[in-house]
Amino acid sequence: MSLNDVPSGERVHIGFFGRRNAGKSSVVNAVTNQELSVVSDVRGTTTDPVTKSMELLPMGPVVIIDTPGFDDTGELGAKRVAATRRVLERTDVAVLVVDATQGMQPCDHQLVSLFEDRGIPYLLAMTKADLLDEVPTADANEVYVSSTERTGIEGLKERIAALGENDAPEPGLVGDLMGRGSVVVLVIPIDKAAPKGRLILPEQQVIRDLLDSGATTMVVQDTELADALGRLREPPSLVITDSQVFKEVAAIVPDDVLLTSFSILMARHKGYLAEAVRGVSAVAGLHDGDRILVAEGCTHHRQCNDIGTVKIPRWMREYTGLDLTFESSSGRGFPDDLTRYALVVHCGGCMLNGREVCHRMRQATDQGVPMTNYGVLIAQMRGILRRSLRVLPDVEKELDE
Repeated sequence: MSLNDVPSGERVHIGFFGRRNAGKSSVVNAVTNQELSVVSDVRGTTTDPVTKSMELLPMGPVVIIDTPGFDDTGELGAKRVAATRRVLERTDVAVLVVDATQGMQPCDHQLVSLFEDRGIPYLLAMTKADLLDEVPTADANEVYVSSTERTGIEGLKERIAALGENDAPEPGLVGDLMGRGSVVVLVIPIDKAAPKGRLILPEQQVIRDLLDSGATTMVVQDTELADALGRLREPPSLVITDSQVFKEVAAIVPDDVLLTSFSILMARHKGYLAEAVRGVSAVAGLHDGDRILVAEGCTHHRQCNDIGTVKIPRWMREYTGLDLTFESSSGRGFPDDLTRYALVVHCGGCMLNGREVCHRMRQATDQGVPMTNYGVLIAQMRGILRRSLRVLPDVEKELDE
């Protein structure tokens, strides 16, 4: 996989924040060595977050985000500030750009508080240093830079890289669970919803992760699974399936063979699986008329038998026997207010970084709304949740608490 192919959800997200006309866009352009953002002396030139996936040495693949000024005013300005706040939900490393000729202002202190409240590592880029009579000695988390003279930029990049490396890594996917030489069978149905000529992202990532771990991987359709298992001299170490065919696959795979799904593993990788397992218990307490939010982290063309808008609502109505109301969200259109919902059902989150998915989980928890995951919910409705978590005993224990 080339750097250009690294999905956004697996890249370090670096957000640049600050007041209007502090020089954010100039610093972003200097750091990226590209004219990524429009630069002007007019306050508020950046009106929406500007995002760019790129390679930033020495870090590697990253997402750079230039945000509107956090001190914007008026009705439109308030919307821009709200957009900047949403960027915080997916920021792994924050750079606060401060006009060194003016020093820290109340708005800058407010941003620092937001970084600290969210546990986001941050740096202060004291810009316009070329306009100072004398550049002061920088504090531990400060770097003095000049976008005009390009001084301090390399030092800023090195400091950003160091913070990115220190940020807590996302949990493993599956390779760390399998020893070298393990045989893992992947069940991937090919139907109308399958993208033509390619695999969906979680399937690609699982295959690569298993290859890196030294495991032997067999990929089959659900219709070929029984024959494939019969060809193996010994049972596989693990079977991983698309959650949509959990029921059919569980009936074929012997009970003493570990079984789980791509969606469950992706929830583990993004860091919210234990909470999703706890959240699924809310299904037993649903009532007629309850409203369910089905949330996806990506936007895609929905097929006639789409899992989020068709299959899950149908399966939940059949499983509960209740008249439930379903709403859906996609991409970054996750609602701020979740209190109208009795349950949130989220996809694996492959297109979101771990910080953003976990933010959504905390948001739901803070509002008293349970949240679960596609794979966990489907396993529960198929009566195989405990079995699907057997490969993850630390998470399986959640069912006993």
